[in-house]
Amino acid sequence: MRASSWRRWGTGAALLLLAACTRGDPVPVHSVAAVTTYPHGSDAFTQGLLWHQGYLYEGTGRYGQSQLRKLELETGTPLATAALPGDGFGEGIALWRDRLFQLEWRGGKGQIWSLDGFAPIGTFDYGGEGWGLTTGADRLWLSDGSATLRIYDPDTLEQTGTLKVTAGGCPVPRLNELEWIDGRIWANIWRTDRVAVIDPDSGIVTQFLDLSDLPHGRASGESVANGIAYDRETGRIWMTGKLWRRLYEVRVDPEPDGEYRQSC
Repeated sequence: MRASSWRRWGTGAALLLLAACTRGDPVPVHSVAAVTTYPHGSDAFTQGLLWHQGYLYEGTGRYGQSQLRKLELETGTPLATAALPGDGFGEGIALWRDRLFQLEWRGGKGQIWSLDGFAPIGTFDYGGEGWGLTTGADRLWLSDGSATLRIYDPDTLEQTGTLKVTAGGCPVPRLNELEWIDGRIWANIWRTDRVAVIDPDSGIVTQFLDLSDLPHGRASGESVANGIAYDRETGRIWMTGKLWRRLYEVRVDPEPDGEYRQSC
C-alpha cells in the first residue's frame, strides 16, 4: 500500500492495532477509487444502504431524525420516506422478498416495512444492539458492533447461528454496515476507512479495502464511512458515509496495494 494511504488508513484504536501487528497471517489490502460521483443528502446519518430495481434504499439514524428512504440515484432526491418512532435510532436495513427490515441501535427491536409504499408491517426482536444488516444465502446477517455476526431465518426471524469474524486468527470488532456481494459479506469497520470482506462459511477476512482515497470531506468526527450498495445485475458498487455530501460508484483495485497483519 502507498505510504500516504497507509498513514490515513483508520483512526484511533485502528492505529493502535497497526502498531501491534507482529503476528498472524497477512491479509491483502486493496485500494478503492471513485468512478462516478452522485449527490447525497448531507443530513443523512447513513446506517444502511441497498440497491433494488433501479433505486437506492437508505436507512438513517439519530434520535428524532431516523428514516427509511427511497432515493433517485442521479439526484439523491428522496422519492419516499418513512420515519421511525421518536425514540428509535435507525441502523442497518435489508430486503427480503417484499419486506424491508430496519434495525434500531438499542432496545433489541427492529421495524418491518412493505417495500411498496413503506407501510409498517410490524416489528421483530433480536436482543441487544443492532448495527448492520444484509441478506445473503437465504439468510439475514446482523452485526451488533462486536466481532460476531448473528444469523437469522428471514421468514421466521428466528436466530439460527453466529459467525465469528477473524483476520489472521484474531477477532475483528466494530463490524458495522453490511452488504452481500458475490458470495462474500462486506462490512464497514466503525470509525475507520476500512471494509472487511468476509467469507460467510469460515468468518475469515479474505481482504481489507482501503477507502481513504475517497474524497469524503468529513464534517465531523461522526462523519465516518458507512454504507455499501450493490447491483447484482450490473456489478456496480456504491459507497458513502454518515453526513457525506457525495455517494460514490467505486472500483476496487484487483491487485493488492499492501498487506495487513493483526495481532491479538
